[in-house]
This record gives sequence, C-alpha cells and structure tokens, in this order.
Amino acid sequence: MKLFAHHGIAVAAVALAALGLGGCTRVRTHQGYVIDADLVNAVQPGVDNRESVTSTLGHPTFTGQFGSGNTEWYYLSRDSRNLAFNRPNPKEQTTIRVRFDQNGTVQSIDRTGIEQVASISPSGKKTPTLGRHQSFFQDLFGNIGSVGAAGMGGGPGGGNPNQ
Repeated sequence: MKLFAHHGIAVAAVALAALGLGGCTRVRTHQGYVIDADLVNAVQPGVDNRESVTSTLGHPTFTGQFGSGNTEWYYLSRDSRNLAFNRPNPKEQTTIRVRFDQNGTVQSIDRTGIEQVASISPSGKKTPTLGRHQSFFQDLFGNIGSVGAAGMGGGPGGGNPNQ
C-alpha cells in the first residue's frame, strides 16, 4: 500500500515537471506571403501587368506609399523563432518587389533577404524632450502658492487688481 502512495507522488512530480518545461519550447512562426518560386518566376517584366500579377501571385502584402501612384508592390515572407515568450528572432525573410511603369506593365522584379531586417535599439527608458527638466515632486508641488498670487489673475474680482 505504501508503494502506491510513493508511486503517486512520483507521477505527480514528473507531470508537474513536464508541464513546467512545456513552457520552454521553441516556437516557429511564419508570417506573410507563402512564396512559390514557380509562380514568382512566371511573372515576366514587359509582359505582365497588374491584373496578371494579381491573378498569379495574389494581392500584395503592401504597396509602395511614396512616389506617384501604385507603382511598387511588395510580397513579404518571414520565418521567425523564439523561446517561450521571448521576442521573435527573424531567421529567414524574403521580400519580392514588383515595379510597374506608368501603364501598369511590370518593369522589374527584385528579391531581397534577411539583410534588410533592421535592428532598432532604443537609447534608454526615458524619451528625451525639450523644455524644463523637473523631478516628479517638482511637477507635483510646483504650483503651490501660485494660485491667487498678485498679478497672476487669481485674485478676487476676476483677476485684474487695478479695476
């Protein structure tokens, strides 16, 4: 009988450890467009137009925001990995840029990789601002005594003591 009691505790401990380690698994994610090389190679500069690109590749992930009109389409694909709840780390990224001329005909197709991923490091926990640099207590108690002071507009009769 005592053997079963110890066996139950051991099973519970193993189950608890497995549950705790389950949160430390690697997570693989895919975001964006699923690239099919045959379909991308089927789009030919000088031959295809916006309609044929849409029917072949689908709608773009996003379009160019600068310049005149809708001249650049981007298809973005990214594979990331992270451990548990950490920030995702991009391992592979492919960006396909389709450029159109003024008539809507494909002008060029460019492909870039993970070298285009920018790593931005904030300078600190405080945003630099222009102006006064006061502490929390100076901001909290700085206006004490200024309400109702002479010449400040807070006196009786609406603010101007010369009336």
